[in-house]
Amino acid sequence: MRIVIKVGTSTLTVKEGLLNEGYIYDLAKEISALRTHGHEILIVSSGAVSAGKAHLRIKNDQKTLRGKQAFAAIGQPLLMNVYSKAFASYNNIVAQILLTREVFDRRTNYLNVRNTLNALIENKVIPIINENDSVSIDEINFGDNDTLSALVALAVSADKLVIFTDVDGFYNGDPETSLLVPRIEHITKEVEKFANTVSSSAKGVGGMRAKITAAKIATSSGVDTIITNGVNIILLKDIILGKQVGTSIIASKKRLEAKKSWIAFSKKPKGTIYVDQNAENFLISKGKSLLAVGITKVSGTFKRGDTIDIANAQTGKNFARGLTNYDSKDIEKVKGRKTQEMKGVIDIVEEVIHRDNLVVINS
Repeated sequence: MRIVIKVGTSTLTVKEGLLNEGYIYDLAKEISALRTHGHEILIVSSGAVSAGKAHLRIKNDQKTLRGKQAFAAIGQPLLMNVYSKAFASYNNIVAQILLTREVFDRRTNYLNVRNTLNALIENKVIPIINENDSVSIDEINFGDNDTLSALVALAVSADKLVIFTDVDGFYNGDPETSLLVPRIEHITKEVEKFANTVSSSAKGVGGMRAKITAAKIATSSGVDTIITNGVNIILLKDIILGKQVGTSIIASKKRLEAKKSWIAFSKKPKGTIYVDQNAENFLISKGKSLLAVGITKVSGTFKRGDTIDIANAQTGKNFARGLTNYDSKDIEKVKGRKTQEMKGVIDIVEEVIHRDNLVVINS
């Protein structure tokens, strides 16, 4: 079984923000035991920013991007040093993989990352993955690492995504006064409503909403997701055996193919095309390509090959995503026109988004 484990800052650090080396050694022990039974493990690890800040003995809360980048640059080698020593004590080798959001935008780069991760796994090496916070300008939007863990799970076709956090799972309200939800078959609007946006520890940047978003990405592509308390490392064995631990979010039976998963979740949309109701019906029910005649409005500036959202012009709701064959300025010229009416207006006449490069994400 191939498993991606995401470990958050609150789980990896002690009160002062220093790395909890004892916990990392315990984690290495449990994962090493699982590997002896043939399981393949990848770790998406937070903690670098906190470790760097604690190492400098800075107590005031510096939230500037420049500060985070500096702390990450200091903390990342500290984090990897502990992981390396911990796993070496069980005769295992780790590798550091630092990623930025831009890596996922380009198909070639994305495939290179996937190939590297697969090669490490084939060579019995445990990848330790983190966002490259020291250079990433998108830290605030992408840096929760929950989303990163889901994208990694997609890239390597994982069987399970385990998100370790500081609560026992997903609650239908405040964890102190509400009930734990043991199983979620489908992430509904009600589930998303209950997901709060604040990390209970105040150490990490990803609250429960980020974890539900990550689960939505993973389960849409066939990866079961478990949200549970990272303190109970020993429960990893039960998770693999399929026993009830924390909150299990069940994978969709209709798994998106690899390329469409990349389009739907890995690439960052650069704009939005708004379409009429007839066009939406054809895209959802008939699986057709998007033609210019159904387009009513264009938002944003984008180029051929970029990912764009597709939304209903009346409701404004995004329901699909795809790779555009036209720049935004060319779509402005041909929107609402039939195919034969496009000739002479632009040089090349084709579908705005071909059905092979289009995926419905919210129908």
